[in-house]
Amino acid sequence: MIKLIRKIVKRIFKFIGILIIVVILAGLIFRMFGPELHKPMGKLVNIDGTNLHVHATGKKNDKPTVIIEGGASSSTEYFHWLNEGLKDSLRVVRYDRAGNGYSELRDVPRSAETIAKELHQLLDTSGESPPYILVGHSIGGPYIRVFAQLYPDEVEALVFIDSTHPEQVERLNAAPKTSFRFKTTLFLLNATAFFADLGVLGLFESFTDPLLAGEGLPDKINQRTKDFLLNGKRTRAYKKEIESYHSVLKRANDANEFGTLPILVFTAIEIHKEAYQENGIDPEIFLNEAISAQKEFTELSSSGKQFLIDGNHQTIFTKKENADIINKEIIKLLYEL
Repeated sequence: MIKLIRKIVKRIFKFIGILIIVVILAGLIFRMFGPELHKPMGKLVNIDGTNLHVHATGKKNDKPTVIIEGGASSSTEYFHWLNEGLKDSLRVVRYDRAGNGYSELRDVPRSAETIAKELHQLLDTSGESPPYILVGHSIGGPYIRVFAQLYPDEVEALVFIDSTHPEQVERLNAAPKTSFRFKTTLFLLNATAFFADLGVLGLFESFTDPLLAGEGLPDKINQRTKDFLLNGKRTRAYKKEIESYHSVLKRANDANEFGTLPILVFTAIEIHKEAYQENGIDPEIFLNEAISAQKEFTELSSSGKQFLIDGNHQTIFTKKENADIINKEIIKLLYEL
């Protein structure tokens, strides 16, 4: 009986081994002969030896230029509806941070100041000029706070879209740097990048809808996101930003005085209640704390307003009806500047 069990187990492991080899070979073949990347919608600009993708729309005029700083791993595609709703009134600049979207990866720590200075250099090199209205989603919020502190004379307003709070760990359940949860996240990102480089993720996605699709975005936009799992670049960029996550929050907390600078805060109020309950978190208490924490952004200056939007962390801007609300307030802001 024991010999039979050993024989069965041996065959199972042999089958699994053969299956893994077949999947890896199939992925490598897909990587070699699979689809080519879409052409970037904008242009590539060289910053200190790294090509960064920047996409500008709308005419240059005497009005402020809107600069969109996305969340971790977000590419320009996700901000389609913000761009569409603003480009006829304002100049809009979207860009891919190093490693995201169509930008090349940079092998330097992703501190808040590094990212703010890269953006400033990118804007200058690509021919954009202040004043700017900075829009930051998620971790983009801390980045624009630091930018505004470093270049105060160039910023006319700040717009936070469900932005990360400097006390995200202490108050909103983000993983502490020394926690097993944080270390596991980094391990999984390494594994994801590895399988993406082997072509396995791209092969799998060739049989599915885009895994990185933004809910509410046009299909032609979502199809472009398939580019970002054809290799591990995006995931490595995400990991590099996550590694600096806690220091970025600490640095952003020091950027807390903006005088009379107009500030708009848009907070998502749709949450996955079951997911929080499974982790022993009361969803209503969590949501109230998130709303309260984001309201504090309005207190960074004497001219702040908060708006609650019926969307989640992504659909707050990927759904057209939500983006329209944000765009309306940004355009209205022009009359107050």
